[in-house]
Amino acid sequence: MTVDHELTVTLGDDHVATIEFDRAPDNYIDVDLARSIADAIEQLDGNLDCRVIVLRSVGKHFCAGARLSPRADDLPGNSGNPLYDQVARMFAGSVPIVAVVQGAAIGAGLGLALAADFRVACPEARFGATFARLGFHQGFGLTATLPRVVGEQRAIEMLYTGRRVKGDEARSIGLCDRLVEATELDAATRRLALEIAGSAPLAVRSIRRTMRGGLAAEVSAATAVEHAQQQVLRRTDDYREGVAATAARRPPNFQGH
Repeated sequence: MTVDHELTVTLGDDHVATIEFDRAPDNYIDVDLARSIADAIEQLDGNLDCRVIVLRSVGKHFCAGARLSPRADDLPGNSGNPLYDQVARMFAGSVPIVAVVQGAAIGAGLGLALAADFRVACPEARFGATFARLGFHQGFGLTATLPRVVGEQRAIEMLYTGRRVKGDEARSIGLCDRLVEATELDAATRRLALEIAGSAPLAVRSIRRTMRGGLAAEVSAATAVEHAQQQVLRRTDDYREGVAATAARRPPNFQGH
């Protein structure tokens, strides 16, 4: 078991590992947390006793996103975003991941949920690619991962509108794989994890490398493009308005500048 003040990693005799992060209630992600999660995935990937990873958080929301600043001069430079360096690492392993989504998986939180092979959610869960409502471009590799899960047409609809998708709709479009009441999240996740752990572990790792092995490179390429677009939009009046409106919980008034 590995424990720090924000992340706990456990591996049981049933071959099911759990990565649990705690920045409750909103669980906003940044470079440090992303690095810790990627480190944990890599370490478990190197342990042949681990057959499946459960990714979960403590608190009201799975991950409400990354904190954004209205200032352009305190954000990542043109050479790259260190957060995205960690994101690509999350996709490079061979052990299946099941994410438990309670509450919000918004923006970067949606990207984190899509780093998993499967998502178990409740009707109250909310999935959102809300970037355009911030005057911003999507990130966290969603350019590559979201169409893969829900299809290109639904992906661009979510990205253009920034609307939030609740649990029932998420299940119908494939954004979550199991939908249960909030009180049943743990049990349903465990059932799915044990089903995976019951299969031949070398075969499962081999299948995952075949089915998802190219995702790390796709996400790395996608985040490079996303970062370039974000650098342009971060310097616009619309971005500053989007961040301010979100903080004030009011509708944005975009002017196209």
